[in-house]
Parts: sequence; C-alpha cells; structure tokens
Amino acid sequence: MRSYGQYCGLARSLEVVGDRWNLLIVRQLLIAPARYRDLIDGLPGIATNLLADRLRDLEASGVVERRLAGEGNVVEYALTPWGAELREPIESLIRWSTPLMVRGPEGDSFRPGWLALAVPALLGARVEARPSATVGLEIGDEPLQLRATESGFEVGPHDGRDLDATVRAEPAYILGLAAGAVTLSDARALGLVEIDGDESLVRTVFAA
Repeated sequence: MRSYGQYCGLARSLEVVGDRWNLLIVRQLLIAPARYRDLIDGLPGIATNLLADRLRDLEASGVVERRLAGEGNVVEYALTPWGAELREPIESLIRWSTPLMVRGPEGDSFRPGWLALAVPALLGARVEARPSATVGLEIGDEPLQLRATESGFEVGPHDGRDLDATVRAEPAYILGLAAGAVTLSDARALGLVEIDGDESLVRTVFAA
C-alpha cells in the first residue's frame, strides 16, 4: 500500500480504496457478495491477476472478507461491516456523476446489475413519497424489478412477483428518469421509453 504521508482522512482513505478498480470491486460487493468468476464478469476490462491483487489488498485492509457459501462451500467475497460503510460515499459519487451519465454509454461496457446500486441512490435522494409498488425494468436480457416501499427503493432480478407496470428504455434514460434529469413526458414523446401497466404509478415512483 502506497502512503501519501499526510495525516488527513481523505488521504488515508484513498490509500485503501484509491487504487484503480478498488471502488468498482466495492460496487460489485455492495450489490451482492460474489464469487471470483462473478467479479470478473461484473468488472469488464480487469485482468485476473490484477483482480486477485486488489482483493488481497482490500482483504488485508479490512474492507473485504472471504467466506464459504452454498452447499459446495464455494468461496465468495463480501464486504466487512466497515467496508459496507462505503455505500454512502459511493452513492454520493453516483449522484454526482449524473451530468456524465446522461450522455449515454458512448461505447462503454454495461451490466444491467449496476442499476441495482445506481437507481436507488438516485431516487432515494430526491423522492420522498414512496408508494408501495413493483415496477419492471426491461433494459436487456436480464429483467429487473424496482420495488418502492416506505423504507426506500430496491432494484434486483425479477423474482416472479406481479408487476404494477413495466418500463422499457435504454440505461441512460432509466438513469435520467431516476436522477430527475429527464421527464417521463419528454421521454415518452420522443419514443425513448415504453410503459406497460399503470403509467401514473410509474410517474409517482420516479417523481416524473
């Protein structure tokens, strides 16, 4: 671990998570604990030896831990309680990124699962009225569901429950709606978003 040699909370934090890929590894583990091969899939572009090095450093720093899971006692990686406290600064960075994200992927890789962290972070910061609802998000081959409850928002794989509505759109427009950077009326008028089911509920959930 390289040291900045500064007695400063930001400097010491960056000594732990500031290296390239570290915060993206934490992003994946905030979504869910993961096996090594799942992390490789969720981090397109990372070399396997670099991932191993980063995991080893994060484990040594007390951010990540290994544990056995499932019937076969497969090793998976998870955040420690201290590591999980990175959710708040990471969600803040996601909200800060809105002007960068509304431009679209511009050729970058994308995994629908990344919305599991981004959409609740964006909605939770600006939407106070939360009707109980489950909205499907169709972005690619992995159907997701957005659950709104009084306690907050959750995004994950569709678990088969009945949906109050379904939203079909490119990732940039889902993020734009969640951030309040795009109105549903404008997106609908331009043909950028399709909705099946209760459109008024979608407007309430997205405050759009």
